Amino acid sequence: MTHLRKITLEELERRNYSETTTRAYLHAIEDFACYFNRPPDQLGPEEIREFTAHMFHERKLADNTVGQRVAALRFFFTKTLKRSWNIAETPYPKKRIQLPVILSQDEVARLIEAASSPFHHTILMTLYGTGVRRAELTHLKIADIDSQRMVIHVQEGKGRKDRDVMLSPNLLIALREHYRSLRRKPETWLFPGGKWHTADYPISTKVAWYACREAAQRAGIQKPLHPHTLRHCFATHLLEAGTDLRTIQMLLGHNDLKETTVYLHVSQQHLHAAASPLDALATFRNRSQACEAK
Repeated sequence: MTHLRKITLEELERRNYSETTTRAYLHAIEDFACYFNRPPDQLGPEEIREFTAHMFHERKLADNTVGQRVAALRFFFTKTLKRSWNIAETPYPKKRIQLPVILSQDEVARLIEAASSPFHHTILMTLYGTGVRRAELTHLKIADIDSQRMVIHVQEGKGRKDRDVMLSPNLLIALREHYRSLRRKPETWLFPGGKWHTADYPISTKVAWYACREAAQRAGIQKPLHPHTLRHCFATHLLEAGTDLRTIQMLLGHNDLKETTVYLHVSQQHLHAAASPLDALATFRNRSQACEAK
């Protein structure tokens, strides 16, 4: 471990950054140095601008990914090297607002039933039934399942925040069947890792990703699909069923209600609340009246 990496790691740990963010930041700094084949403390704003353009135009990385890597470099220069950071010289990439892909409830049912194994079936049910992120799913513990209060405790979610989500009676039945089916009864992790799910460590996030991809192929679902899609479906279907945005925000663990309002743009209930002005044109009114007369 180099001296700069050690100091950066200490600064991240001192501020209680999550393991995921810590790994991402260290990787971004190393990638930055490797691109120029020079120690990162010998680089500056000009190289950051060039590297940002390279990530967009050559690597075709998503704006959120580039934004996180710029944030990592800002952390390195301001916290590790104690240098100033000029936003005008090295601005954050502008984020595109993209609406999430939403499956209908029938499509979600098809997806879950098309799971390639009972283990994957339970994973898909848990993702959709709770709205947890895939990293949160992998770190669920048996002790987090509170059948007395019918809630699941999500510990140290994104931003190291704890929260509770609902525990569906159907999901509780599935989780109990899942536990009984395991070759070795786990003491800690709800979804243990290893080839036969007998390890003393949890599954990786890739397992949830593969569960979604394989089920989508078997179900013949052509829409882009990944574990976070089921989180979007969870929120959208709750909104369509009449759940208020504030409650959905709490269940998802969003910091800001603005993050949750995106589901207003994809909810059928809200999209269909107003009629299209096209239908009010005389041409279509007359056509409608003629059809009714018949």
